Amino acid sequence: MSSKLRVMHSDPDILGGTPVFIGTRVPVKTLLDYLEAGDSLDEFLDHFPSVSREQAIATLELAKEML
Repeated sequence: MSSKLRVMHSDPDILGGTPVFIGTRVPVKTLLDYLEAGDSLDEFLDHFPSVSREQAIATLELAKEML
């Protein structure tokens, strides 16, 4: 992820090390849970305004690359 935007991190002092979006306490898994439930990206972003659209899209692109 060298030239890509860093969008998530894990810190033992934040939610026990659960990966969260940088600058937030929103777990990355929450985005995946929303999409799995059939909710839209816009709905997720409306409910978690501290996560930017760029962060969410970069996370999904990273997940896609890992498949």
